[in-house]
Amino acid sequence: MPTHEYESPASASVTVLGLGPMGRALAGAFLDAGLRVTVWNRTPGRDRELTGRGAASAASPAEAVAASALTVVCVVNYDAADAVLRQDTVTEALKGRTVVNLTADTPARARDTAGWAAAHGIGYLDGAIMTPATTIGTPDAVFLLSGPEELHREHRPVLDTLGGTHTHLGEDVGRAAAYDIALLDIFWTAMAGYAHALAVARAEGITARELAPFAQGIGAILPPIFEEFAGDIDDGTYSGELNPLTSAVSSMAHIVQTSESHGIDASVLRAAEGQARRVIGLGHGSDGFTRVSELLSHSWR
Repeated sequence: MPTHEYESPASASVTVLGLGPMGRALAGAFLDAGLRVTVWNRTPGRDRELTGRGAASAASPAEAVAASALTVVCVVNYDAADAVLRQDTVTEALKGRTVVNLTADTPARARDTAGWAAAHGIGYLDGAIMTPATTIGTPDAVFLLSGPEELHREHRPVLDTLGGTHTHLGEDVGRAAAYDIALLDIFWTAMAGYAHALAVARAEGITARELAPFAQGIGAILPPIFEEFAGDIDDGTYSGELNPLTSAVSSMAHIVQTSESHGIDASVLRAAEGQARRVIGLGHGSDGFTRVSELLSHSWR
């Protein structure tokens, strides 16, 4: 296992591969903390602002990773990450060093990359960034990490300079990506619902600005519902005391009818309504909407 003792974060060096908006934010936060930062990006020119602030620009990814005990990777997906990290010269330069991969992809890809790293004597942590690039270096940033606890503890002083909260989720290297997938599922499903709601509202003569304050009110009731639903799922109670599935499908049907009367595609909500009706058909109409998760998990027919 790679081991590199840091006297203090400011005495450390770090390499950042990938200089999109998030990669530039990461490198900038490291620079603000006084670290010695080396950067590399496949597309030339994106490092100008960072080199102007003191970052060293590497001519190749192999040169970049050789400059530091710790390399942080943040590119578009694991295909892009693998195309860089698994070059023979880069792999050789990384031996005995550590990679923290903050690239978003699937848990399976994270575990595959961890296997590759272990086979080549490279320390590996996988991670996810759950907040926008503008939060990096501030208390609002949220980082999730998974992989060997010892490796996380070793590099935590440097990673902490990125600001915000850093949660180590366990030794299973795919766990951070699993959280990322689940949380982004919530986000993008909600965004799809909001986009659909705006289309329906507009068809009924309601502007987005008129709807927005009420939409925020709907959003505000979700956090306690998430907590209640978590208990329902883990405890297997699926309570429908306040809003049984039979009531929920009636509401969904109204939305579908109104949407389609305006020629608006309602396929997403039709799918949700269909799932709820299947659960009702299985005899669980008095349960809450959380019972649908059991349908999805076990593929009931």
